[in-house]
Amino acid sequence: MSTPTLPVAASSSAGEERPRRPLISVIMPCYNAHDYLEQAVDSVMAQSLADLELVIVDDGSDDGSPATAKRLAQRHSGRIMLLGTQRQGPYPARNAGLARAAGEFVAFLDADDYWASDFLAKLHSALARTDAALAYCGWQNVGATDRTNEPYVPPDYEAGDKLELLLRAASPWPIHAALVRRSALDEAGGFDTTLATCMDYDLWLRIGAARSITRVPEVLAYYRFHTGEQITSKQWRQAENVWRVKRKFVTASPQLVARFSRRKLQELIDGALLRRGYDCYWRRDLVSAHRIFRRSLRAGGWEIKDLKYLLPALLPEGPYRSLVTLAERRGT
Repeated sequence: MSTPTLPVAASSSAGEERPRRPLISVIMPCYNAHDYLEQAVDSVMAQSLADLELVIVDDGSDDGSPATAKRLAQRHSGRIMLLGTQRQGPYPARNAGLARAAGEFVAFLDADDYWASDFLAKLHSALARTDAALAYCGWQNVGATDRTNEPYVPPDYEAGDKLELLLRAASPWPIHAALVRRSALDEAGGFDTTLATCMDYDLWLRIGAARSITRVPEVLAYYRFHTGEQITSKQWRQAENVWRVKRKFVTASPQLVARFSRRKLQELIDGALLRRGYDCYWRRDLVSAHRIFRRSLRAGGWEIKDLKYLLPALLPEGPYRSLVTLAERRGT
């Protein structure tokens, strides 16, 4: 597993003076987010719990983001640190920010998302009265066109079979809907950047499965969707990477999953992948269904009745889509 990648980050002097250790560090990766960066920063600076630092890691933006970040750092002198990485992606940028962060607690907020003003206060309060390693809350999508924009509060994972619930989830909460003890992040080693995506799910699994977590049952985080970014034909990529994260976790944590039968693990991992394929199929995202069904054939977790849907996926994508469309017209 990779470790935090501080050496690749270059720091700026703007806003870097820190007279004492802050209670909370907020790490904000930024790439070409000029239109939203100021709102994201304002949502941090307006937190009712003000004992914080904000670490902005610009990942080689070529829009106005660096200039905006510098202006905001000057406005909030001593509370914002500016770092730079070069097109490494958001997770290496987060690791770089984590390596420089000084807070006892850490939260992650992307440069185009935002929080309610009491987000940090309520999650910190939940951690302060427990020995939990992580607090999480509800969230709301903003501007989504391929999924609901209704507010959502996740389940209390500690109230049920936590590990099964975490493995069943595609991701239990988004990256900006949690506050984590720095000690837990250090023990976990930060984000595993050898993965293609879903590094946050991988980190939440590694922290949450072995440590206590606590829920704040309120919607306090807001996730902004951008027109044209959430393309349904890319759902297969997330589905496969969630599947890989689960397999990685099971391999690395045999003592934690030992109580599950082989059949149960296959249902939680391979079966979940197949169900994601069916979801794409019935929504007629045939690009994703085709790729997921092919993966499911190799992974297992299917039954004879599933072959009606899986075997056609052995065809190349074009003929597969034509076959499904033809069958749909014939009502079969």
